[in-house]
Amino acid sequence: MTLGELLARAALRRPEAEAVVDGQRRLTYAELDKGATAVAAGLRRLGVGRGDRVLLALRNRLEHVVAYWGLQKLGGVAVPVNVRLAAGELRYLLDDSGARVALCEASTVAAVREAAAGTSARLVFVGDPAPADSIAFADLLAAGDELTEPGGEPRGENDLYTFSVFPDVRVKPGCADRAELHSTLRVVVASAERRVGPDELVPPSVKGEIVASLASDKAFAGYWNRPDADARALREGWYFTGDMGWVDADGDLWVAGRVDDMIISGGENIYPVEIEEVLARHALVRDVAVIGEPDEKWGERVVAFVVPATGLTAEALDGHCRASDDLANFKRPRRFVFVSEIPKTASGKLLRRLLRDGHYTEVRP
Repeated sequence: MTLGELLARAALRRPEAEAVVDGQRRLTYAELDKGATAVAAGLRRLGVGRGDRVLLALRNRLEHVVAYWGLQKLGGVAVPVNVRLAAGELRYLLDDSGARVALCEASTVAAVREAAAGTSARLVFVGDPAPADSIAFADLLAAGDELTEPGGEPRGENDLYTFSVFPDVRVKPGCADRAELHSTLRVVVASAERRVGPDELVPPSVKGEIVASLASDKAFAGYWNRPDADARALREGWYFTGDMGWVDADGDLWVAGRVDDMIISGGENIYPVEIEEVLARHALVRDVAVIGEPDEKWGERVVAFVVPATGLTAEALDGHCRASDDLANFKRPRRFVFVSEIPKTASGKLLRRLLRDGHYTEVRP
């Protein structure tokens, strides 16, 4: 089972259901499947085959979605890049991945063209009119329609697609619920010090690492050319996700941060998310992130980076933590750092490693 085949099945099951919304533009599952199949055939005509890379220098738009699913049907590898990268950075990615084709749009075409100069990469332009040295995305679709043969697409690369589903978030806000159909999830002992097996389950309400069974039609065989990552994450037929979680009394799963973020202080496991949740309740806290820093006595100690409102003090925050029924005393931050902002990715994920490396600006509340 591949992602491309899953899309085809979705198109058969609910062909008229909306699959993509891009402003006023809409695609049903049937239209997305047809477009992806055409792109797969069009890319094949350009010489892209199973395992070949295609650079996607595209924003969050309809063509990006169609191109991605086309690559899933073809068995190609999508290499999405930040559209703000300079030509030199794009050239490095093109060379590093050996991309056969690069898809770009008006905001990126100049940089992509410069980056692709002297390489064998073909340019496909999303927009109208297309530059003279590139192929228009519409032409790619049209060429694909001419070449498409039902059932003729090669199988795509497998990928890990195990997830949980909660049908009504109003019942338990923030709950991830249970494994989706054909998937199996467990919560096992979380340890940064030894290799834990998939049978070392934790009791209900105890936090641990979420693992997913590889015996699923949605599982992957391993990371691309990353035996080191395989050795860390794949164990005895299970994928160790690196995500922390716990199962409540009803058997429903909750996610609670990353194993890599776990702080070990005095032999106790401390999870930054639960401390951040307590600190975020203070009226003068605008944003917060918690990390561990080396400590000679305890191994690590808890440090909280806080974006403060006017008037906030470390003493007030410490008192807030001491007064909380949701935070044990040994989990209290031993140091507070007031900063101008918390570093995050474009999707809002905390970049704790930047805080560990000193990439922040201190401020006075």
